[in-house]
Amino acid sequence: MSKVTVYTKNGCPQCDMTKVVLNGEGIEFETFNVEEDENAFDHVVNTLNLRQMPVVVVEGQEPFTGFQPDKLKAIAVKC
Repeated sequence: MSKVTVYTKNGCPQCDMTKVVLNGEGIEFETFNVEEDENAFDHVVNTLNLRQMPVVVVEGQEPFTGFQPDKLKAIAVKC
């Protein structure tokens, strides 16, 4: 199974729904809050060059942002 990481922020309904779909698909993932974790913020903004949350990073794939249920369900098929 590929490693899945979700970067979130406080009060983000899209972040919450992303986690709901991943859990519903049985996909294990790590979560980092960019407002509470300076290293996570630095990684998302300076390394990935992204600003919209959530950011979903799947090992071996291009990261994507926002709530995208089709992409989240596709992770389950690939994992």
